[in-house]
Amino acid sequence: MQKNIGVAGGGAAGLTAAITAARLGARVTILERNDRPGKKILATGNGKCNLGNQKLEVSEYYTSGDPGFVADCLERFGTRQTVRFFEELGLAVKDKNGYLYPACEQASAVLDVLRYEAAALGVRLVTEYRVRRVEADRSSGKILAGGDEGSFSFDSLVLACGGKAAPKTGSDGSGFLLAGQLGHSLVPVVPALVQLRCREDFFKSVAGVRAEAVVRLLTQLGEISERGELQLTDYGISGIPVFQLSRTVNYILQGQREAEIAIDFLPWLTKEEFGGLCAARRQRLGNRTAEEFFTGLVHKKLVLLFLRLAGLRTGERVDEADPEKIRRFYRLCRDFRVHVTGSNSFDNAQVCAGGIPLGEVTKNMESRKTPGVYLAGEILDVDGKCGGYNLQWAWCSGFLAGQGAAGGGK
Repeated sequence: MQKNIGVAGGGAAGLTAAITAARLGARVTILERNDRPGKKILATGNGKCNLGNQKLEVSEYYTSGDPGFVADCLERFGTRQTVRFFEELGLAVKDKNGYLYPACEQASAVLDVLRYEAAALGVRLVTEYRVRRVEADRSSGKILAGGDEGSFSFDSLVLACGGKAAPKTGSDGSGFLLAGQLGHSLVPVVPALVQLRCREDFFKSVAGVRAEAVVRLLTQLGEISERGELQLTDYGISGIPVFQLSRTVNYILQGQREAEIAIDFLPWLTKEEFGGLCAARRQRLGNRTAEEFFTGLVHKKLVLLFLRLAGLRTGERVDEADPEKIRRFYRLCRDFRVHVTGSNSFDNAQVCAGGIPLGEVTKNMESRKTPGVYLAGEILDVDGKCGGYNLQWAWCSGFLAGQGAAGGGK
């Protein structure tokens, strides 16, 4: 008999699950709360859709569960399978320094080929339908999904409702509530890949500065560092290295009031090279004013801020200034401390950390609490770093869930 499968959520994971199940002969219905599927896909990669990465390692992912579970999933559906999947849909994929993009660099093309394939396979799309209730009918063995506009009965149901990041695209946390109705627990959810807010009052004076930097999160257990383009805003810090640290910061902030960050604005210089640079500048430019002397070392806005924080007047000569204040300026260039008190909200987050524990699903993404229900995508307690890793998890988990729901899992 042809299996009747429902997919709650028409995002990256949901569309992949629907296509996979339909290819295995199932009759598939997508229940999408928005007026059209895939809204979040359109916003990924700044509209270019970084859909995967050649460097696919489990170390690029976070989970409070078993990393081996994630590794096993990625071995079954990794970068090679992702490229083949999209090329079969007609999408040309290109490699940009290991980052995978559609050749046309349009996220809309990624969504289009998914929609076209789903339609060609006869997948039914029900839009503007919000699933509010999910339960297993013990007598019939069916999975019931209900909403304000009636209910559906399926042989299997894939929950791919997203997490809480970017709620305007439909990911408002409702999937966690549905999973809770089925007996699932929840790892606390926080914004990830998001900007951080700091308590210092000087950020408006340096807003707009972009600089290559190493950003170090200082914790009681040691430090975690990331390197990349840092962006300073009027409220704190942003940019790829900040995004990479943000999920850890948000979990730290659940137990304390603030977290300390150290920034190195000259990461390409070793300690010895930096010492030589400082000595050479002093020899050549020692008779200049403090503002003139430090110009060109870091961004102009940072120069003015560091002069003030070091206690130096812009017009005083360096060879007449307090040597300790000069050293203080240099320390600010290499070890600038700021204190994070929070992050921007889920509205600004690219993904969320936390979710349904991996221990509560099988290797085929089937619920251990309610057999016949499968979970995929951001609803699970897996989040990746920037670079296409979160979309890779969506394709991977969506494929495995669709395969399992259709009875094709191994």
